[in-house]
Amino acid sequence: MRDVTLVPFTEDLLPAVQVWFTDADVQRWLGGPDWPAREFRIAGHGIGEEFRGRIVLRVHSWVVLDEDGVPVAHIGGDVYDRWYREPGRSMGLAYVVDPGRQRQGYGRSALLAVVTAPETADVAIFAVGIEPENVASVRCATAAGFTPDDPEPDFEGIVYHLRRKADDHGRGVG
Repeated sequence: MRDVTLVPFTEDLLPAVQVWFTDADVQRWLGGPDWPAREFRIAGHGIGEEFRGRIVLRVHSWVVLDEDGVPVAHIGGDVYDRWYREPGRSMGLAYVVDPGRQRQGYGRSALLAVVTAPETADVAIFAVGIEPENVASVRCATAAGFTPDDPEPDFEGIVYHLRRKADDHGRGVG
């Protein structure tokens, strides 16, 4: 596992992250360069509102720094009051790894850093929605201990990969 640090995603980090969205594969799975900038335009919107049957409690967004303090990934998402019919707080995550740093363990480390972050101590279920064709992201989530909730894609073609803290059985993460 890589030694990484989560720092809040701020506008001064936007240029480092935004350039990753010029990559064709990143655009295919997440969108273009406007995607990370959109976070700042919608900051705070939706908190307290219902989204797909769950209440949005808060939002977290981080940049992942490597051991030298260089941005290598962006990760974040909404914290909800539950995961559909399951009790306990949940967090839906989206992430991107610098295309030049992919396949080096940074995605796995970013996911694990969020699972163990003090800011998510109250979250019981972490979810990553992945299109089944995005094999690299499926492998990354699996390496971080996420498993498909249902192998059949939902109405948007997404398979949710979950990691429940209760499944860790006190072993910690990783």
